[in-house]
Amino acid sequence: MRAMNRLEQPFRGATTLQEQINRIFGEGAGHTGMESNLTPWAPAVDIYETENELVVKADLPDVNPQNLDIRVENNILTIRGERKFESKVNEDNYLRIERAYGSFSRSFSLANSVKTEAIKADYQNGVLTLSLPKREEAKPKQIKVTVGTHAAGTHTMAAAAGTR
Repeated sequence: MRAMNRLEQPFRGATTLQEQINRIFGEGAGHTGMESNLTPWAPAVDIYETENELVVKADLPDVNPQNLDIRVENNILTIRGERKFESKVNEDNYLRIERAYGSFSRSFSLANSVKTEAIKADYQNGVLTLSLPKREEAKPKQIKVTVGTHAAGTHTMAAAAGTR
């Protein structure tokens, strides 16, 4: 098997922006052993809109739904929780730890069109789904267009007035 040279490994030694910031500010200082791998994290979310609601889906695998804190204050939706490191397995048995653990918090600004008192939360298969219904006045309204009678009558009267 041949050795890979540096050109074949363009990202070797690259660090993420979060890792660089943590190093600059000394985050993680004072942690030892396994705890030094426990990095701050934020769950990935999808947000989409339907005619009647906004929907927020957050990936929260291995997060106990009873440990979630979901609240709306001053039109800011905040999701807080924690994914705890599984201590059932001996530290020495781990070969690699890539998943992030610890507390997280995500906040999103809401438009005034959300009916905050009617928000519903559902947690299934590691995915938190928040349904944020829209207020009636924020829902799209269709305006019917009538054809002919009023507009044509005005045009006919104007044409008749021009012929006198």
